[in-house]
Amino acid sequence: MVDIYILDLFVIGLLLLAVTLGSGWISRLPFSFALIYLVVGIILGPYGFKLIQVQPNAEFLQRLTEFVVIVSVFSCGLKMNRPLQLRAWQITARLIGFLMPISIVALAAVGHWLLGMNWGAAVLLGAILAPTDPVLASEVQLADIDDEDELRFGLTSEGGLNDALAFPFVYFGLHLFKDPNLDNWFKQWVAVDLIWAIASGIVVGIAVAKAITWIDRKLQKRRPADVLMEDFVALGTILVTYSLAEIVNGYGFIAVFVAGLVVQRNYADNLEKRESELEFVERIEKLMEVGTILLLGSLLRMQPLWQYLGNSLIVAGLLLFVIRPVGAWISTIATNPPVEHDRRRLHPASRWLFGWFGIRGVGSLYYLFYAFGEGLKDSAAEQIAWITFTTIVISVVLHGISATPLMSWYERRIRGKSRRAKHATLPEQSE
Repeated sequence: MVDIYILDLFVIGLLLLAVTLGSGWISRLPFSFALIYLVVGIILGPYGFKLIQVQPNAEFLQRLTEFVVIVSVFSCGLKMNRPLQLRAWQITARLIGFLMPISIVALAAVGHWLLGMNWGAAVLLGAILAPTDPVLASEVQLADIDDEDELRFGLTSEGGLNDALAFPFVYFGLHLFKDPNLDNWFKQWVAVDLIWAIASGIVVGIAVAKAITWIDRKLQKRRPADVLMEDFVALGTILVTYSLAEIVNGYGFIAVFVAGLVVQRNYADNLEKRESELEFVERIEKLMEVGTILLLGSLLRMQPLWQYLGNSLIVAGLLLFVIRPVGAWISTIATNPPVEHDRRRLHPASRWLFGWFGIRGVGSLYYLFYAFGEGLKDSAAEQIAWITFTTIVISVVLHGISATPLMSWYERRIRGKSRRAKHATLPEQSE
């Protein structure tokens, strides 16, 4: 008998070859790579060929998803190509400042009044599912460092930031779950989990990225790094930034996103360096995505999925078809894209696409496993877990099928029309 581990390596190798060599065809099909990984994970799991027989504990899954997220949010930071001005980032401010709280409050209300959860568990469910996912959303993110599209910029910056800024609400839900008396912990939550953790994360992200890029420039003048090793500077920056932020009790996710943003700005004069780092980080991200989604598919079990199917469909249906779209529409009222030659308001189709592309994925998995480690247990833990798993699966399927055709339509009908209108006005303005 061949060892199952060897068979796993063989199958994963075949999968990587298939999706890599066939990526040119797959990218044109109406489904995402993540959907392929999920289906393969289910096939290799207990309901298929039973080749994936590992039962990882919550701590391992937390660390795995944690690493995937920090790589992904750093990648989002590297893609940011706008000046640090409020007008340039207004769509991000709206999606984070309005849409995310709307999503959390609405999901908490659904959990409490429709599913019968206590308020602590309901808020925790909202905080876990509110963040959009930067890992599985590459189809709708900025295509490259020169892409200035408002829809893609908004979705990329939102994915990079709300995985970090959901953390205070996760802590709020955990505190409320353990102790319903706000007087015992609310002031500490505001001071530590809200103000200090966000501020220190931002400071660490700026300081570490500036220090590393300064050292890198100085050393490169004296003796350039080996070409094969140079890209590892990006990975080292991610790990140092994240760990230092966590040491000072800051949010490592926001520190890493800010570090990516600072690195991008500090290498603004070195296009080759920026592109090289982004390509390297994206390769790591894609590789980790394969393992994470494969594992998710293998973890799915029919009995608990069926047991909580009603609750899951209520939450997923309202989140994907009501809460996110309506919240995005409200949050983007009177939004003016900061495009030099286009002062029109954000196109209605773009506003609905912001609402549809609230992709859930690895970020929600991380918060779920983190909550397990912080004391979420018993029936509440099981209910939240299977609602989260089911919602992510539904999101992977629906968004995986719709992303390619919708973005192709957007590029042709909305973005293409905007470009033509912009170029048509240029001769008049030059006169």
